[in-house]
Amino acid sequence: MANKNNNRMGRIDEEYRKELSNIISYKVKNPNITGMISVTKVKVTSDLKYAKVFVSILNSKDINKTLEGLKQSAGFIRTELAKTINLRNTPEIIFELDDSLEYGAKIDAILKDIMKDTKKEEGE
Repeated sequence: MANKNNNRMGRIDEEYRKELSNIISYKVKNPNITGMISVTKVKVTSDLKYAKVFVSILNSKDINKTLEGLKQSAGFIRTELAKTINLRNTPEIIFELDDSLEYGAKIDAILKDIMKDTKKEEGE
């Protein structure tokens, strides 16, 4: 039984992730929200009361302002989510910053620098 429930929760998480991406990209009109926002992961509690939404924010004027804007728009986003996903409860949305993409980009840049340095040394 537990496995069946895990599959269901996984499907719900994924469905919410897709819908939230659409809503944030096309329906939210908050001027504080800038840059490219990706919903990287959604974890819905088993009682469907809360959804922790992990977002990655790239090319933003101010990441903290954008995250704050998302939090301010959470009620609107939740209402839009209720219209598209037909479940008994629509969870309260909690936004969390997922900086793993940013971290990965930093590591990439460091590795490129190292590769440049080693190529220079080999060329001399």
